[in-house]
Amino acid sequence: MDRFRLGQASSLKYISLVLLTLQNAVLILVMRYVRIREGDMFMATTAVILAELLKFVTSLLIVFMQEDFSVKKWLQHLNENIIQQPLDCIKVSVPSIIYTIQNNLLYVAISNLDAATYQVTYQLKILTTAVFSVIMLRKELSKIQWFSLFVLMVGVSCVQLQPSSETKETVATEQRPLIGLLAVIISCMMSGFAGVYFEKILKGTKQSVWLRNIQLGFIGVLFGLVAMAMNDGAKVQEKGFLHGYDWVVWFVICLQSFGGLMVAVVVKYADNILKGFATSAAIILSCIASVYFFDFHVSVQFTVGASLVILSVYLYSKYAPKPNPAFDSKSSNKV
Repeated sequence: MDRFRLGQASSLKYISLVLLTLQNAVLILVMRYVRIREGDMFMATTAVILAELLKFVTSLLIVFMQEDFSVKKWLQHLNENIIQQPLDCIKVSVPSIIYTIQNNLLYVAISNLDAATYQVTYQLKILTTAVFSVIMLRKELSKIQWFSLFVLMVGVSCVQLQPSSETKETVATEQRPLIGLLAVIISCMMSGFAGVYFEKILKGTKQSVWLRNIQLGFIGVLFGLVAMAMNDGAKVQEKGFLHGYDWVVWFVICLQSFGGLMVAVVVKYADNILKGFATSAAIILSCIASVYFFDFHVSVQFTVGASLVILSVYLYSKYAPKPNPAFDSKSSNKV
């Protein structure tokens, strides 16, 4: 039975990693499309709220299924593990708020950077995740792993220093690359901290990953409403919550919500750094698709930079640190 469970966990780990890679590639491309096309632009703050709401509802349904579709057992389970543990909810509120801010910043970034450049630059989250993993989870990195992180920084720098005229896309909205770069850098710092913090919570308590996502989604919706009121309150009152929405925007929201759930599964069965490197595989898909769909011109500097990032991915994944047993001993809950 133990061997079967180990095999099942291993299968889930690799399946979730592959799905997460595909989801990231498609999400970035479609996000870029809906932020640069002509026509009425939807408000990013409302999209973030809906993505969190969808994640919240989906997690509720999964827990309901795990409780054998019994309303009584479902409500009792939620009451015992969430409502009666307010301090636990406060702990989860930290990554939830950070993720909400990060998701809003990602819309700013993808609105001002082409998909391929964004995808490469966003891999800086691997560096921030590694640093926070060393500090918070006491993970040890080898010299090769530190070298791969250095290669990652060099690669991203090459991409950012390329002449903008060589990769310029024809878009309907004004592009501000510096704003996009700052948004990505801040997002990477937030992603690193929140991801490792969430990993520590998942592997250090008895609650399942789906219960954690119920908490994350609920708090994310509340904080998202606050962010919307602050940034787009007047616009929402004037034009409506769903202004600029069509099926493509809804597709982006579903992809974003699905990705959030996939991240939780990956963190549960693998670790946060491995998740980051699996996501890096989406670079190749994004670059190829950007050439065909966005008339993206691949420069020499971009090719060199992207190749260095992919090399760093290979080096780090080959020597990936093993999860710390101190945080895995309590992580045997089923998903």
